[in-house]
Amino acid sequence: MGGMMWWQSKKAKQQQQARQDFRANLQPGTEVITIGGVIGKVVSVDTQYEEIVIDSEGSQLRFSFNAISKEYIRPAFISDDEVDENGNPLPEQQPTEAGDEAQKPIDAIESAEAGQSAGAEAAEGETAQAAK
Repeated sequence: MGGMMWWQSKKAKQQQQARQDFRANLQPGTEVITIGGVIGKVVSVDTQYEEIVIDSEGSQLRFSFNAISKEYIRPAFISDDEVDENGNPLPEQQPTEAGDEAQKPIDAIESAEAGQSAGAEAAEGETAQAAK
């Protein structure tokens, strides 16, 4: 039991030292989040009074070093429209000339193309007869 308490105490001291080092090494321009959830960029650090000024959406706020939780890293966001039901990314689709072609069955598209080419051949034949 004593060994477990010693190990937990040692771990807590390491975490506390890591937080102090992080706060002491903060530089202007670093994005941070406070323990209250305020996100902003560091404007200035005053080590004498252990205060930090952050800019959050144009508002400058002054906090104690102890109020800074960690460096803020914005999580990646993927819209539900960009993934399938399992969360896998959808394959990129190439834009089509006519937006409604994706809704037509393949047979309808092939028959329409065949009809257009037959109509073009007939029109060429009529033009040739008219020229004679």
